[in-house]
Amino acid sequence: MEALLQKYFGFTTFKNGQRQVIDTLIKGESAAAIFPTGAGKSLCYQLPAMVLPGLTLVVSPLLSLMKDQVDFLLSCNIPAARLDSTLDREEYNQIMAKAKNGELKILMISVERFKNERFRYFLGPIAISLLVIDEAHCISEWGHNFRPDYLKIPAYQRQFRVGQTLVLTATATPQVIDDMCEKLDIPRNNVTLTGFYRSNLFLQVTPIAQAEKANHLAGRINQAPLAPTIVYVILQKTAQQVAALLRKQGIHAAHYHAGMKNPEREEVQNRFFKGDLTCVVATIAFGMGIDKRDIRRVIHYDLPKSIENYSQEIGRAGRDGNDAFCEVLANRDAIHVLENFIYGDTPEQASIHAILDRIKANPDENWEISVLTLANELNIRVLPLKTLLVYLEIQGIIAPKFSYYKEYAFKFIRSAQEIVHTFQEERQGFVQAIFDHCQTKKVWSMVDMDGIIQSYSTDRKRIVTALEYFDENGWIQLKSQKSMEMYEIKSKAFDTNTLSLRLYNLFTTRETHEIQRIKSMIQFFESNACLSARLARYFGETLEQTSCGHCSFCASGQARIEHSTPLKPLSSIDFSTITNDFMNTGPDKASVLNLTKFLCGIHTPLLTRLKVKSSPGFGALERYPFQEVKEWIQDHNHG
Repeated sequence: MEALLQKYFGFTTFKNGQRQVIDTLIKGESAAAIFPTGAGKSLCYQLPAMVLPGLTLVVSPLLSLMKDQVDFLLSCNIPAARLDSTLDREEYNQIMAKAKNGELKILMISVERFKNERFRYFLGPIAISLLVIDEAHCISEWGHNFRPDYLKIPAYQRQFRVGQTLVLTATATPQVIDDMCEKLDIPRNNVTLTGFYRSNLFLQVTPIAQAEKANHLAGRINQAPLAPTIVYVILQKTAQQVAALLRKQGIHAAHYHAGMKNPEREEVQNRFFKGDLTCVVATIAFGMGIDKRDIRRVIHYDLPKSIENYSQEIGRAGRDGNDAFCEVLANRDAIHVLENFIYGDTPEQASIHAILDRIKANPDENWEISVLTLANELNIRVLPLKTLLVYLEIQGIIAPKFSYYKEYAFKFIRSAQEIVHTFQEERQGFVQAIFDHCQTKKVWSMVDMDGIIQSYSTDRKRIVTALEYFDENGWIQLKSQKSMEMYEIKSKAFDTNTLSLRLYNLFTTRETHEIQRIKSMIQFFESNACLSARLARYFGETLEQTSCGHCSFCASGQARIEHSTPLKPLSSIDFSTITNDFMNTGPDKASVLNLTKFLCGIHTPLLTRLKVKSSPGFGALERYPFQEVKEWIQDHNHG
């Protein structure tokens, strides 16, 4: 192993915990690596991948993370690739061909890629030695970034006959570790936890009024203007505003958030890596998987979303082992903005009831849906809707059968006649049947799946395989669209009122848990003990020392976080002025809950469809407590 480490990566020794995880995998067992950010989790699969006989398939949550990892592996002469939406047809086909031919050792994908019909057909015959789940806390409902699609990974593991699994994360509490191990059948003894304590990070909590933040931030950065710095904010608009303010102060800063186009984000990231850019002001979209080792400061302009987020974000500082400074500019002014993200993910009980009604009314056992269409119709965000579908699976109401694209379309690069005459006998007749059942409009030809199946007595899989083959050979350019989910209805023997309430309570329980997570974070920043020791204990590690000497508590004592900007009483705000635009959309849409979300700036499918986000009232009360706004609306309507 040491020889391979030197050969591929140029390192002479393993970091803490790496060898233990690698030995477990080489023995043929599954494992978990719970290492702090920047502590070398990725090597735990990168090295075994070169020893294991088959493909190592890595599930990763972010495009930027995949790109960085693959670029690094290629620089080490390790055959690796990624499949994502940025690839053109030729690049995609080249990667698929390499994987089929055994020329790849590592392939990185998003979890959503498993839902792609074309990808599943491709993956079927390939021998997968190891399935790696990065940011694996996403599989746990008690993790800080739960993603319901991750819950399906154990089923994919069985479907593709994967014998070994490795989970990686930097932010897992003991409860989340237990949850991951149970779901993915990893022996608890095969969990390697190296500890979260970082002796080179100074943890500073600075209580400060909102109006003073910008000047304080500029002053802090100007203490060492060339030191690479990440400034974290909550909202996209704040990222743009703060970056502009810093530039006015002569600081070389740029903003970064998920609302930017991919090329813009990549440009900012690349400039920061190269050192052309001193400071990036970003939402949490920036940072996952970034391996810039000389980041000297991580400053939270707004409070982070949770202790887990905080730990992950400060973990990007000082990866070179040298001292780094991590500061939180803290007040309570934006706490309700954080809470509003959570309230936006709780669907109305009426929407849950409507889904159950649809299941009961469905004429047979197959239930076909488009998640995006259903989310818009029922005014449930896509993520909570996916979570609801998983809850229905757990309740035994539905079972997922498969996902597919409803529509396939292509444009000819070679003529239909040329393609048909490439084949002989039965195959020629089959290919002719495909083209006979296509409707061409100008450039693109739509594939009539049902027509081909009925006329030629074939099945869908053979048609998709043929189209895929034409595309790989450069005869057509193929695209798929309108993702559909097919479920089997396992039971209709439920009382809709009772079940909708039970499911709604699952969401409200999670909502309460997430709100408590914010309160726990405030309690942590106001800690009456060493911050480093408290942070380590949160993640299940006990430090020998009770005082680290490099946090603001050890340096100057306990911080007190207060509200700095007084809010006007809701009773003094003119109701009609800020609600008129939304009320005019119609009484059927302007329910108390919808109006509350509108005023609190919570994005929902309904508000997107009504195009009211540019209204002056949208987000007008974003700094007020959600429940207070809701009660104020109810009182006003009642009055």
